Amino acid sequence: MKVWRIILFAAALAASGAYAQDQDTYVLIIKDHQFSPEELQVPAGKKLKLVVKNQDPSAEEFESHDLKREKVIKGNSEATIPIGPLKPGTYKFFGEFHEKTAKGRIVAK
Repeated sequence: MKVWRIILFAAALAASGAYAQDQDTYVLIIKDHQFSPEELQVPAGKKLKLVVKNQDPSAEEFESHDLKREKVIKGNSEATIPIGPLKPGTYKFFGEFHEKTAKGRIVAK
């Protein structure tokens, strides 16, 4: 009986889009209070997953007014941020705790 519940739960997740395997994943690394790469090229019109890996020992906040996203990422950890679908254009982001050095942009084409 428990196996059927698991199968039904997995099917419900897949149908709801909560477990979408077709989303592209892009990785940003925070190291020495800088984002790498500084520019990400992504396809326009598609939902994306942005994985932000903070390799610094201190926390950083990924923030983007253009994307309407903000997320604190603890030191030596990572966070996944869903974005999109994006219209063609450039979307700026920054690290709020180190704004002078932690800057970047996503370019949707």
